[in-house]
Amino acid sequence: MHHASLTWDLALPFTVDFSVKAEHIDFIGHVNNAVYVDWCQQAGWQHSLKLGLGFDEYKRLDAAMVIRRADYDYVLSAYVGEECIMGTWLTANDHKLTMERQFQLLRKSDGKTLLRGHWQLVCIRMSSGRPRRMPIEFDEGYGAAVVTTAV
Repeated sequence: MHHASLTWDLALPFTVDFSVKAEHIDFIGHVNNAVYVDWCQQAGWQHSLKLGLGFDEYKRLDAAMVIRRADYDYVLSAYVGEECIMGTWLTANDHKLTMERQFQLLRKSDGKTLLRGHWQLVCIRMSSGRPRRMPIEFDEGYGAAVVTTAV
């Protein structure tokens, strides 16, 4: 199958492939919005794991990055059988409490953007749920992965 060239909003995304299955489709006949959100969560977590920060590290450090605000622009619909690719980037980190992550979902067949997402994340202490300064492991692991968004 021919794949269009993919144009990302930012350079060097971390990517995860998704195939649209029947269970992703809602009564309107396209991928349900909640599925896009789930794909963002999967891609964000896969990226975190690749950076060496998974659940074991979160538990050991008693720290977690949680979503404080999420914005999604649903640009185009996806349909059964389509192949998609989600790109994600860490785009900001204040080295104390917060960081930001962006998402872009592309359809492989024509390279069109289906979704853009933006998260604001805050570091919490897992045991209490209260905000805490991010541990050095987060600052180094996530901080080193931040891409510049300046044009």
